[in-house]
Amino acid sequence: MLIIVDPQNDFISGTLPVAGAEDAMLGLCDYLSRNPEKYDLIIVTADRHPADHCSFATRGGQWPVHCVKDSDGAAVFEPLARVLDTCTAPTVVIGKGQNAEREEYSVFTAPENSETIIRLAREHDIDQIDVCGLAGDYCVLATLTDGIERFGHEPFTVLLSYSPSIDGGTRLADFITENSLKSEK
Repeated sequence: MLIIVDPQNDFISGTLPVAGAEDAMLGLCDYLSRNPEKYDLIIVTADRHPADHCSFATRGGQWPVHCVKDSDGAAVFEPLARVLDTCTAPTVVIGKGQNAEREEYSVFTAPENSETIIRLAREHDIDQIDVCGLAGDYCVLATLTDGIERFGHEPFTVLLSYSPSIDGGTRLADFITENSLKSEK
């Protein structure tokens, strides 16, 4: 299974861009184009914030308004969406951050999302989980932390080349080392 965390326009060229995000997502497109049959299941997470989300600076949060539900900024990066259509694995998009009063860096925060991913992993007999996306030091890291609680350390590999971070990668790299996780450049 591949989990692609928040490959959305606002994190690439919109209101909350992550340095290197466009190159990383184009690299992911190339990787998937060369390996269209590598995964049995692909999960794409996507922020779907209400306009008054608690994480927004306008509400006292730390982030600019981003990934507002149904906005262009919330859309999955178009080149990636096109490539995902060519992969043989089913792709499931799971929204997160939809409650205005709760931050959800991890897709596993909402119990219904967690249950859906666990069910899909069972149905597809998943024993390997690759993770990448935006941003490595926030949503990817939180997804890994929560994913380990549900699946253990063993199945996870972090695709670092496709996980740029706001902090340049320090927090994610430290987490990988501290938890003896597998990673690929």
